[in-house]
Amino acid sequence: MVVRFLVAIPALNEGAVIASVLASLAEVHPLRDVVVIDDGSHDDTGRIAREAGAHVLTHAFNIGVGAAMGTAFKYAAAHGYEAVVQFDGDGQHRPEHIAELVAASAHADIVIGSRFAEGGTFPSSAARRGVQRCIAWVVSLYARTKLTDATSGFRIAGPRALAVFSVHYPVEWLGDTVESIVLATRQGLTVSEIPVGMNERAGGTPSQSVLRATLYTGRIIFILVLAAIRTVPPQLRHLRNTRKEARA
Repeated sequence: MVVRFLVAIPALNEGAVIASVLASLAEVHPLRDVVVIDDGSHDDTGRIAREAGAHVLTHAFNIGVGAAMGTAFKYAAAHGYEAVVQFDGDGQHRPEHIAELVAASAHADIVIGSRFAEGGTFPSSAARRGVQRCIAWVVSLYARTKLTDATSGFRIAGPRALAVFSVHYPVEWLGDTVESIVLATRQGLTVSEIPVGMNERAGGTPSQSVLRATLYTGRIIFILVLAAIRTVPPQLRHLRNTRKEARA
């Protein structure tokens, strides 16, 4: 059972909402065990988060969610945490589901909070939902289990996943969601999901264009193919071999 976990919030220009996100998070989890990765923000995201009581790690430039989470996993490993919960800084994720993710991590190395599991719904266009179904179907083949929301960033990485991700974490576009699942399964880790409710984003407008949705799907399929054939870093090969020897 996970004893000590870190909540990691990758954030870019979330100054307008980060205080309220941390306030709601503080109701269920101490902010001393929360880290905000300020990924090159041009506003006061980092200052506001620090004043609220969270730890803040700052990237001088915006280098993406994957890189931000890579920083968070290294921080977690260095400070003795056993698991990491990824949590959005835009108000979309609901803190009350964190305990459910932690409990479910007793049975899987990575647990994803799904908007669509067990018949759940979330406002989106037909084109966008079609893309999400396609992605979920393909990623499910890699994970060898049914997943309905592979692009959800609300998830927990347990002890074995933390050991892998603190050594190497995909930093390319969608590396923090789709490619990380492929990497985990290639390392022999297990993935599951639980149903969660989510709020609509506080800012930004997702594309509703069928053409853009089609291009989006194509890019993700390319990422999955690339992730499947990409050479596993030597450090991870050593880590996987060590685990095999320990089980022998």
